[in-house]
Amino acid sequence: MQTSAQKKNNSLVAFRHNAALTVLVFTFICGPLASVQGNAQRKAQAAKSVSLGEAAEKAMQQSQLTLPGSSPFHLKATISDVNGTHPEYKAELEEYWMSPTTWRRTMHSSDFSQTLIVNNGKISENDSADYYPFWLHDLVTALFDPLPMLAQLKQLSAQLELPEEDKSTSCVNFSSPGNNRAVPISSAYAFCFQDRRGLLQIVNTPGYKAHFENFKTFGNKQVPYRVAEDLQPGLILTATITELTALKTADETLFAIETPTPPDRQIRNTQVVESTARSIAVDTAAPNWPAVREGKTTGTASVYISVDRGGHVREVWPLSSDNPEIISALQSQLKHWQFKPYVNGIPMQMEAVFAFAFTSQQGPPIPLLNNTEARKLVKHMVEPKVSPASSAPGSTFTVRVRVDEEGRTLAVMNVRKVRPALYDAAVKALKQWEFTPYARDGKPDRFDADLVFRVR
Repeated sequence: MQTSAQKKNNSLVAFRHNAALTVLVFTFICGPLASVQGNAQRKAQAAKSVSLGEAAEKAMQQSQLTLPGSSPFHLKATISDVNGTHPEYKAELEEYWMSPTTWRRTMHSSDFSQTLIVNNGKISENDSADYYPFWLHDLVTALFDPLPMLAQLKQLSAQLELPEEDKSTSCVNFSSPGNNRAVPISSAYAFCFQDRRGLLQIVNTPGYKAHFENFKTFGNKQVPYRVAEDLQPGLILTATITELTALKTADETLFAIETPTPPDRQIRNTQVVESTARSIAVDTAAPNWPAVREGKTTGTASVYISVDRGGHVREVWPLSSDNPEIISALQSQLKHWQFKPYVNGIPMQMEAVFAFAFTSQQGPPIPLLNNTEARKLVKHMVEPKVSPASSAPGSTFTVRVRVDEEGRTLAVMNVRKVRPALYDAAVKALKQWEFTPYARDGKPDRFDADLVFRVR
């Protein structure tokens, strides 16, 4: 929810219309695996074909709280990581909204707090710090302006089919070439809409990721009460609406602005192409690639960086990599990069996709612990919940878990090819496990472990 000036400056994603654009459209029906293909074929015949822009517009008319003519509301929400292991990503949010031109928002997190008031063209902004975190900005945007790139979507020619059935999803996937000619990496985009109502389900772009869930009726809107943001393996943040009520009357002093905040004291952000970001680079040393312990030793990787108004890199999030092992080292090194302040009328926070070609060497293998060794390190355990119909009580199955240096689950691998129901149950449980860090040569090290579970 932004003023027209803010929308112009806060470009979350840039679409480039060129011949190299690749668009993939697909529809799938949720249900038993054996019936997915047949259902999709039957429903495709009766599906209604619409443009991506039309689907997006319809979704916003149904769900966006802040459109012109929408009912005034009072909203409270909390933000946290889904596993509860990262307190630095907690925040509280409150909004009083009368119209697109009159509203008040307050947010509080450990590193950044803001009170923002918009009243008929005047803006009052009180910030506790000079950097608005990317992770927080994304989720706040998702709550109030779920498709900030709606105008660009209306310009695309992509079509999709919306089946006339509940529990269904239709998606448009496409890719756009990057700006770094030396490293040809394309950026992926995805937009998904669910069931016969065509509600927005997934938005996935390099600079904005949101999964909309738990829709509930509020007035004449279908509002997602939960929005998830998948930032990197092991870190999923969620914004959850805890209170949403009609605002029939409001204290006018909530929206009073005695002295508007000058534009140069307001925090604004914009996304630029890589060549633009590199043109104002001051200190951007080439990364030193660590030895990898498995997978490819050469390939490409891309990340999304967020730079504050002073030119300091504050956040680096992974996008793609031919070897995920090099991402952590890349993130650490890029946080030392320095740019000149990006200025577009006023100094602004800058975001950009950066692409790299890496050449590494083979390092020592990742230790593989057996079931007994790994369980001695467990601090917090949750047993998989397996349906009796999935496997006989007393039977066992094995999955492999990868744990990072801090004792958190990075991935669960189905190396023994157990049945999907068993594997899914193990994944849900192991995401909640905590381990004592595994020590190797006196230093914390990641490890793999083959864990054995017994069906109860």
